[in-house]
Amino acid sequence: MNRTHNRARHWWTWRLFGLLFLLALPAWAQAKPTLIWLLRDLPPLTIFEGPKKGQGVIDQLMPMLIAGMPQYEHTLMRVNRARGLQMLHEHPFACDPSMLWNKERAQWIAFSIPAVRAVSNGLVVRRRDREVLTPFLADGAVDLTALLASGERKVGVVAERSYGDYLDTLLRQAPANALTPHYGNDAVSSLLSMQRLGRLQVVLGYWPEIRYQARQADIDEEELLFFPILGADKYLSSHVGCTDTTQGRQAITEIDQLLRTLPHEHLNRLYADWLDPDMREDYLEQARLFFRQQSAP
Repeated sequence: MNRTHNRARHWWTWRLFGLLFLLALPAWAQAKPTLIWLLRDLPPLTIFEGPKKGQGVIDQLMPMLIAGMPQYEHTLMRVNRARGLQMLHEHPFACDPSMLWNKERAQWIAFSIPAVRAVSNGLVVRRRDREVLTPFLADGAVDLTALLASGERKVGVVAERSYGDYLDTLLRQAPANALTPHYGNDAVSSLLSMQRLGRLQVVLGYWPEIRYQARQADIDEEELLFFPILGADKYLSSHVGCTDTTQGRQAITEIDQLLRTLPHEHLNRLYADWLDPDMREDYLEQARLFFRQQSAP
């Protein structure tokens, strides 16, 4: 009986000693939670390859976020859109720094306040195919609902990508077979190649990204025309999206604090450099006003 009692006493003594040892460790010696950042190739936000590698807007935002969150170990993971969404579904602690908000995603992803302002998506055709959009133009913008309902031309899209809440709603309501989704890792480049080969005439996307991918594929951007979409806002916001768990929601709270203090004017100028010269002044002014309102108490 005494032997059993002594063993139990020794076990509790060593356990207490171990607990006191852990509590006495300095903060740097204790394990930190690992935050996995999911990065996609999405020029001009993130750029994996080519002459502009690592020079995207989010590429330059990431070191600021990481430096402002020393309480975590940070791991960068390159993913495609499908893998990124899967990770946000399944991993307890992961964040994507370049996500668009929509109602469907907001049900299972925790979103930050806006991080970057970007030009909204539009439709791109080759100059020689301009007439395919002429019947659907109103004040220089395309009536996407009418185009999709007509069944005359399929629209190329990146599968599982969000184009913003307004356009996502229009795409969900599109008739069957009105869209040509591409699921590959280089989806935008592949859609542009299909367009060049005459297998597709209309592509939905971000104009800065399409121009960049066209250059990479040796497609003359002067042969491409961009049209905004009727009813869509001129600019939209990119957010950080994290797993909707206790850790993910806590990270979003901390990210929001950082985003309110980061140098948005610098990030705005980085993005503006990707725009046509005649668009830059308006973008910079509108982005400045937007983030000033966001930072107001």
